[in-house]
Amino acid sequence: MEQTAQQPHEHACCAHHSQDVTVSHEHAHGTFTCPMHPQIQHDGPGSCPLCGMALEPVAASKHSREDPELTNMKHRLVLSSLFAMPLLVMMMADPQMHAAFMSEGGKWGQCVLATLVVLWGGWPFFMRGLASIYHRSLNMFTLIALGAGVAYGYSVMMFINPIAEGDFYFETAAMIIVFALLGQVLELRSRAATGEAMRKLLNLAPKTAHLVHAGGAEEKVQVVDLKPGDHVRIHPGEAIPVDGVMLEGESSLDQSLLTRESLPVAKKPGDEVTAGTHNLDGSFIMRCDRVGDATMLGQIAQAVAKAQRTRAPVQRLADTVSTYFVPVVIAVAVLTGLAWAMVGPEPKLLHALSSAAAVLMIASPCALGLATPMSVMVATGRGARGGILVREAAALERLGICDTLVVDKTGTLTEGKPKLIAVMPQDGYTETNLLRAAASLERASEHPIASAVIKEAEDRGIGFLQLHAFKSHPGKGVTGIMDGRSVGLGNAALMESLGVPVLKTKAEPYRSQGQIVFFISVDNKAAGIITVADPIKATTPEAIKQLKEAGFTIIMLTGDSKSTAVAVGRKLGIDRVEPEILPGRKAEIIRELQAKGHKVAMAGDGVNDALALSQADVGIAMGTGADIALESADITLLSGDLRGVVRAHRLSKATMRNIRQNLGFAFIYNLLGVPLAAGVLYPVFGLVLSPVFASFAMALSSVSVIGNALRLRNTELYNSTLRYPILPYRYLP
Repeated sequence: MEQTAQQPHEHACCAHHSQDVTVSHEHAHGTFTCPMHPQIQHDGPGSCPLCGMALEPVAASKHSREDPELTNMKHRLVLSSLFAMPLLVMMMADPQMHAAFMSEGGKWGQCVLATLVVLWGGWPFFMRGLASIYHRSLNMFTLIALGAGVAYGYSVMMFINPIAEGDFYFETAAMIIVFALLGQVLELRSRAATGEAMRKLLNLAPKTAHLVHAGGAEEKVQVVDLKPGDHVRIHPGEAIPVDGVMLEGESSLDQSLLTRESLPVAKKPGDEVTAGTHNLDGSFIMRCDRVGDATMLGQIAQAVAKAQRTRAPVQRLADTVSTYFVPVVIAVAVLTGLAWAMVGPEPKLLHALSSAAAVLMIASPCALGLATPMSVMVATGRGARGGILVREAAALERLGICDTLVVDKTGTLTEGKPKLIAVMPQDGYTETNLLRAAASLERASEHPIASAVIKEAEDRGIGFLQLHAFKSHPGKGVTGIMDGRSVGLGNAALMESLGVPVLKTKAEPYRSQGQIVFFISVDNKAAGIITVADPIKATTPEAIKQLKEAGFTIIMLTGDSKSTAVAVGRKLGIDRVEPEILPGRKAEIIRELQAKGHKVAMAGDGVNDALALSQADVGIAMGTGADIALESADITLLSGDLRGVVRAHRLSKATMRNIRQNLGFAFIYNLLGVPLAAGVLYPVFGLVLSPVFASFAMALSSVSVIGNALRLRNTELYNSTLRYPILPYRYLP
């Protein structure tokens, strides 16, 4: 097969390499990577040159496909088990039958069967073991190759030219390979289960759609064949195939599978519709805007796949231990063999060989290496199903230790869909003139309040003026020139910067009710006020209560006036309210909190929040917000619901608990297993751990870590109790 880059063994040498490594093959299989070493990139399936583990596809797929590595290992396991069965019978045979196995013919049979199992069934382990030595990155396969190789080599040597009376170790070598294969099959099947959440998410979009041609005729086509600009008819009960805009008709969509909102959302022409949402009643025609990976579903899958390849800071401990682990185990095995050879019981050589092989086999560096990445992979998939997109594993770890949550008001605590309440002109102006000027200014603004002013003007049939020299003053308001007159619309800070008297007395009654007041100036003179109410989200009080129960101190930073902000803060029971805050000041306040030792999470949805989101230890973007806010955030909540912060916090806590469990099990397993295999119990209890049992225990160690990680798939995010099944067996393959 032609390669356009280096051979796999030439590009990935030691585990301390950090750059991505990519090999391009003539046959495109997609990019694969290693969960333990995400810097390794490979076109098509293969094994990691650093740890020997099978590589996994980088991109999520909606199809459940058989892993070629898993298929290969299954075949080797089945045939190796059949060949090893007679050897296993020999191990458990009574003395008379055992003597038959040790006859000349029996010895030949043992040798042939063991050779088939070790050299054919164990071939991948020996190749990966040799690769680990070549790359100076010793791993689990180094230990398997050494353990099985020593037992098999000794037995062949004794078969050809026996130097002492005693049994062979053919059955030990064979069973080591069989149990290693069993562990690989269980591990590969368990790892494959981590992609189930992404497959379910991607399969929300249908496979076919009804393409509407120019003449109005409909044709059923594959969704993958749709192009931007195509028109598609959506019938009642169908799922939306791509992202786009409704052109004709009206309907209600169930968006709960994406946003977790249970109530249907009414859609009319001009509204955006999203792939994976479900059409409930009406029939409508939509225009395709984003297809394939460009849809929200596709972007979610890509974001989750990317997050799954990141490493949590806690992984550094496992990485440090793993660097020295295998060399130490090999040294312990050598010392164990020498000790048994010198002071062990007769036959000393056999006991020395058995104990050394047991030490090699029971050690499990993979359990340490898998402890964190498997939990991260499962947790990010679980988060995606709950409307939580995690950019990187480190954010998931940091959120669990945050003690302070900073929130914006508009669009975070409130609906972000304000409604104009009153227009109060000064003498010389009318409501119509004032509203026309304000709406003409707001047409050029992206502030959430703008829509309320524009809608009111449209509802009243008020026309717009031509605008010149428009300027946005972040955190203050907007200015421009209309009909040759300079007009300003904004808060008190804007009026003060323009030298305009602030109508505080007229504004205060509305502010005390929690309404937002905007001042209007014409030619640097006060022209009146406009009041807008932005309703608090129905879910916000519950979210604030749950966040406080989780230990968060809640701080609201808003550009609104003091009286408006205090009214909202008092109603919600927020711990600290900072009103009239400019965008840059939000980041400064977060820095001040961090300087005092607080771990700060920030939730916001506007352009003004981007700097603060970047400054926070964890930036959380509400999915209803601006793109720049989403790009600045570590975590995105698809629903735009503050309860998503609660769910993300629970997911963080559950993930870190799971990682600690995995690391604890891996450390305890190796700390107890290696001394047991070395024979520490023999002087007192006369117990010796056989290499066969040690190989079985090694296989189960990695599977146990993966099984524990898979429990995160069932983490309950929607109430205060983290629900785990008592036993993980239902999640094992």
